[in-house]
Amino acid sequence: MPIPSFQRAVLDWFGRCGRHDLPWQHPRTPYCVWISEVMLQQTQVATVVGYFERFTRRFPDLHALAEAEIDEVLALWSGLGYYSRARNLHRAARIVAESHAGELPADLAALAALPGIGRSTAGAILSLGFDRRAAILDGNVRRVLARHGGIEGWPGDSKVEKELWRLSETLTPEQQTADYNQAMMDLGATVCVRRSPGCNACPLAGTCIARLQNRVGELPTPRRAKPIPIRSTFMLLQVDPERGIRLEKRPPTGIWAGLWSFPEFDEIGRLTAWCELHGVNAQRLERLETRRHTFSHFHLDYTPVVVRGIAPQNRIEESAQSLWHALDRTANLGVPTPVRKLLDELEQLT
Repeated sequence: MPIPSFQRAVLDWFGRCGRHDLPWQHPRTPYCVWISEVMLQQTQVATVVGYFERFTRRFPDLHALAEAEIDEVLALWSGLGYYSRARNLHRAARIVAESHAGELPADLAALAALPGIGRSTAGAILSLGFDRRAAILDGNVRRVLARHGGIEGWPGDSKVEKELWRLSETLTPEQQTADYNQAMMDLGATVCVRRSPGCNACPLAGTCIARLQNRVGELPTPRRAKPIPIRSTFMLLQVDPERGIRLEKRPPTGIWAGLWSFPEFDEIGRLTAWCELHGVNAQRLERLETRRHTFSHFHLDYTPVVVRGIAPQNRIEESAQSLWHALDRTANLGVPTPVRKLLDELEQLT
């Protein structure tokens, strides 16, 4: 298909079938585009909408985000996962406030230099937020281009990615770039989906190599699957008579960095030894069923162990990294999803 025909087919489809009323499109400012694009990394639109609305209600502009404490940012991100995105947003906001007079730069290289903003996110901010020509290559666009162009190989491979970027740069129009880029993302998200794509509704179906060769299910080439390792941990849930719960702040790096969580032990024996050392009767421990939380690169099997009625003399001294919180006042804490589920469960049990 000639390039102008490809562009026109995509834009005409967008006018009829694209998404035009997402919350970050009204108003479609560079700030709103930035927040939404970061939230949409690894996360579907249906999940992001509510988080975006709550986040921008509290942080309506970049200055508000830059001035906030990271704990509050993480609290509003709680449950959305991939928390490094929130930490990078906060860091980037402070850099922009200090180095760019509080305004996101309208320059690809300057945007891509900010924490958490790669080439595609920078292109989205430029095109959607500043209405400037810039190509994008998020997961949805990769899928559309790989299928339409019959591009072999896993898109994460450097050679394949380079070819997909070349295609994206070539096909991105000089005019109506914002609508075109939004259309390509919408097309991949709603029609050219990973499984059971709606080829009959696709404006590019007539020239799609994957469809013409009956290879839609094969492209883009999936990454070779590797066994996902399993890690295990025991979480200690300490509840005092006033329904206080002890939480510890996670280290600044690694899984759930900077979030509040329960003390963890890799063996039940170490957990009981810790209890004995701190005057907690190990016979009062209530071991709940093991649950699983899956990360992108491993499964975490975690077993909650509850001890109730912690006496005042046995309460661990508080510090900046270890605090007792009223169980019914933890809603605004930045906690990972498994911890939030356990807190909700404890509220029902106590």
